[in-house]
Amino acid sequence: MLSRLRKVAQQPDPLNKILEGHTNPSGLKVYKKSVPLGVVSIIYESRPNVTTDAVGVCIKSGNAIILRGGSEAIQTNTLLADIMIKAAVDAGLPQHAIQIIRTPDHEAVAELLKMDEYVNVLIPRGGKGLIKRIAEGTRIPVIKHYDGICHLYIAEDASPDKAVDLAINSKCQSIQVCNALETLLVDNNCAEQILPLLQVAFDSNNIELLGCKQTQKILQNISLATDEDWNTEYLAPILSIKIVDGINQAIDHINHFGSGHTDGIVTQSLNMAHKFEQQIDSASVLINASTRLSGGGDYGLGSVIGISTDKLHARGPVGPNELTTYKWIVYGNGHLRD
Repeated sequence: MLSRLRKVAQQPDPLNKILEGHTNPSGLKVYKKSVPLGVVSIIYESRPNVTTDAVGVCIKSGNAIILRGGSEAIQTNTLLADIMIKAAVDAGLPQHAIQIIRTPDHEAVAELLKMDEYVNVLIPRGGKGLIKRIAEGTRIPVIKHYDGICHLYIAEDASPDKAVDLAINSKCQSIQVCNALETLLVDNNCAEQILPLLQVAFDSNNIELLGCKQTQKILQNISLATDEDWNTEYLAPILSIKIVDGINQAIDHINHFGSGHTDGIVTQSLNMAHKFEQQIDSASVLINASTRLSGGGDYGLGSVIGISTDKLHARGPVGPNELTTYKWIVYGNGHLRD
């Protein structure tokens, strides 16, 4: 937690940056400047490190924060919040810049969801059910983190060794996380060579493989994957495999079944890499890198407050820059409109 907070502290100040500007022929100076969103509330389950991450990101970006953690970690969350509240006040910040809801009662959340006059954005972190309940139960804008149905496409020119290493790391390094691999797409022109290598590697990691009918012809003793599997975030030692006829079919599959979280390609072709990253509609697109690398820490952001699968207001890892908005500043010299 301390390491991530230090990284956030070392980030450039996201506030008061001139995002763009110009001077009109009349001499009117027009600027667009970054400013805080205002009051951010985060509702989350377990994982006390979210408490410190969220406070660090919000304070760095000039926002006040209201924390509401899960009942299973309420004592730890409260202790961490009180330490940070004292430190913030000692540093000269307003007394209520950091607040925590100290009761596990659901009524407190229900009241919070009504406070659209005071809270500028809500960020729920937890299971899909929690996120859906929050988004449907409030008029406050919500930054959502839905499923992580992540894909890796092994192109026909991929190095077999690199493809196996990336697939194994993407799936097995940590299974129950949002950027773990859930569907592996293998090009038809390399499937017979690479799939047996992948099966040996996944078997040694106790991963259950499901496959399309074409995959079943190459790999023995695996179950048939269905459309439901392509739509599933397993968060478990299960992986779906589909053989595709070229990059276009891979892109179509990902954009249809993916959740817009993280998708990657293994290829030696720069042209193919460019096509993939331009046409995949996801928050993070990785070229010859494990899907497990998508996130604030590996992107050099330090702490983040979540990973958004939305397109508005933020997308991907939500760090200090993503918790700002902007306003227009205009300097005149007695300018009047004609």
